[in-house]
Amino acid sequence: MSASVVQTPTATSAGSRAGARGWAALAVLMLPTLLVSVDNTVLSFALPSISEALQPSATGMLWIVDVYPLVLAGLLVAMGSLGDRIGRRRLLLIGATGFAAVSVLAAFAPTAELLIAARASLGVFGAMLMPSTLSLLRSVFADREQRRLAIAIWASGFAAGSALGPIVGGVLLEHFPWGAVFLLAVPVLIPLLVLAPLLVRESRDPLPGPVDVPSILFSLLTMAPIVYGIKALAVDGFSVVAVCAIGVGAVSGTLFVRRQLRRPVPMLDMRLFGRPAFSGAVVVNLLSVVSLVGFLFFVSQHLQLVLGLTPIRSGFVLVPGLVTMIVAGLVVVPIARRIRPGAVIAGGLTLSAGGYLLVALSGGGAPWAVLLAAFVLLGAGIGAAETVSNELVISTAPAAKAGAASAVSETAYELGAVLGTATLGTLITASYRAALVVPPGLTPGQADAAGQTLGGAVTVAGTLPGPVGEQLLASARAAFDSGVGVTSVIGIGLVAAAAVVALVTLRRVRS
Repeated sequence: MSASVVQTPTATSAGSRAGARGWAALAVLMLPTLLVSVDNTVLSFALPSISEALQPSATGMLWIVDVYPLVLAGLLVAMGSLGDRIGRRRLLLIGATGFAAVSVLAAFAPTAELLIAARASLGVFGAMLMPSTLSLLRSVFADREQRRLAIAIWASGFAAGSALGPIVGGVLLEHFPWGAVFLLAVPVLIPLLVLAPLLVRESRDPLPGPVDVPSILFSLLTMAPIVYGIKALAVDGFSVVAVCAIGVGAVSGTLFVRRQLRRPVPMLDMRLFGRPAFSGAVVVNLLSVVSLVGFLFFVSQHLQLVLGLTPIRSGFVLVPGLVTMIVAGLVVVPIARRIRPGAVIAGGLTLSAGGYLLVALSGGGAPWAVLLAAFVLLGAGIGAAETVSNELVISTAPAAKAGAASAVSETAYELGAVLGTATLGTLITASYRAALVVPPGLTPGQADAAGQTLGGAVTVAGTLPGPVGEQLLASARAAFDSGVGVTSVIGIGLVAAAAVVALVTLRRVRS
């Protein structure tokens, strides 16, 4: 088959249709997806309690947050390939067991250092979970139409988890200590450990190569330093350490690619990227997640720190958009049977651009109703686009390489989440710092804290006399919203670029 023309299999040629057992297996495979998505949101609500209980340094607090995605992103490709070799279900069960056990240790960590170590271990076991769930769907649903619907439901797990995260976090932390956010993993993963061996058949690469330790190290040394460097640039600005970290990642990435091209049985078959449908779908995933996470970075702070809503009420404002994302991912399935994937993705992302346009037109100080409507449009487009692109990643890769292909898709998601915060978040932060006017009468320490972030300004304002505090708060809120216009234009550009990529790379892919 030519690399420039991808003929996707029909439902008839793909295999037999799954029955009730297959859909029950899907429900089981949704559990780790929901868990990881909830965990991404829930931790941010626990940070104040963790800070008070463990009293970590500023650097320690950053590592509590960052070490998990650093390890996770670095090991996704390696774990996806390992699942292809030793069995995807086996790797899923190992990951679930380890994740549940380490979650208990994290919940009762007596020091910040031990919590950081536990979060790093969670990254290792979390990297076993996500590629395994997506790749197992291919073996469970051989029929193309059923698989598209199953992946739509699977993708909705991320949105559902994100919607539940703020609500669950608010409820848990209102009644229990901070460790409850980690203990949440135990009741979610125990049913997986019981039911997965009964409902999910094992699948693996029939001709696996040996475990390639150098490739695993190159993979880790590619993703982890790049993710760290991007985060460091976003938080601290230009630094030699951040640039060197990105350089190490780039060199390791080059060595990783060269090694894969030379090995007879590579850990990741780089020829997959020669398939326009595969590479195009991965890029669409990356850019879509960048735009989504960047939007949430701004909205979550605006709702709480500018409009003064509680975390729970802020979460409820986001729920309609997240529900729309789920519904759009399901509704697009019958549409994708009749319309080419490139057109479906481009049409969905046009809706997402409309969401950013709505925010740009509203200017600074957008009311919550405008943000709700904008997120509904953004969620509708990204929900549809992610369903189709994820299905293409799986269907265009050879069945034997489903784990590695799924890992590439998950890596794009994790990298997109980092870039969303780093790019759009950095623009907002830079605009805030440039526009903030600090009223006279503040100490140097207070002025520095207020000039760093909107959250710092809100904290400082609470310690100042009434008129001065109100003046600082008004200036900080206006400064934060000053970056909305530029950020929204960048967001429009991102989703437009993803739409163009879809139209160009998927133009030969049939519905």
